Amino acid sequence: MNSTVKENVSKVPEVVLVFWIIKIAATTLGETGGDAVSMSMNLGYLVGTALFAVLFAVAVTAQVSAKRYHPLLYWTTIIATTTVGTTLADFFDRSLGIGYAGGASILFVLLVASLSTWYRTMGSVSIDTVRTKKAEIFYWVTIMFSQTLGTALGDWTADTAGFGYAKGVVVFTMLLVAVVAAYYWTRISRTTLFWTAFILTRPLGAVVGDLLDKPHSSGGLALSRYSASAVLLTLILISLYSFPQMAAQKHH
Repeated sequence: MNSTVKENVSKVPEVVLVFWIIKIAATTLGETGGDAVSMSMNLGYLVGTALFAVLFAVAVTAQVSAKRYHPLLYWTTIIATTTVGTTLADFFDRSLGIGYAGGASILFVLLVASLSTWYRTMGSVSIDTVRTKKAEIFYWVTIMFSQTLGTALGDWTADTAGFGYAKGVVVFTMLLVAVVAAYYWTRISRTTLFWTAFILTRPLGAVVGDLLDKPHSSGGLALSRYSASAVLLTLILISLYSFPQMAAQKHH
């Protein structure tokens, strides 16, 4: 009986407006925070990835082991995925010389493989079904790939495709607006739209983060990565405590 109750407890938040506000802030923080460690501290992408990978492993272990939904723990884990995603994507794209297009392509294949395996194993990739440890592991692996892909995609759009950071923000904002429109005016699967929006918020955060902290010569605002990260973290904490989130409810 107790194990059945535990299996039915959701430890992910309900997807409402504040969820998306915090998600975009968290992904932007991942960009500025990841760059602060790898660039401003001059630790490099490999060391930065190793440090954030440890944080990610600790956070995911705590999240999966938790008995109920803890907002601070959940969003700490999200931030951990987005920071390690930033440094990992930069390591692949720049240090290994794969390039943004190559890195994004590889990560897209990994993301699709993760979602496909999850669907074949569990029968659904809806967040409503993330109520077992196995589903949680699929959930966080998928998020990890989506965050890393988002970094590569954001960098490719701003740099290789030549849009720059400001236009990159417009591009991904408009894509998210299209997803919102599809949510209200089409019958496209809500699960498909959720994951599409979830993935798109990461490159949006990447280009916003770069817009904030890259030098003027590169089209950025040249703000301090530490200051930008502190402001974003404050925004996340204020949002969490001002608008408490409920755990996702099972829909019948």
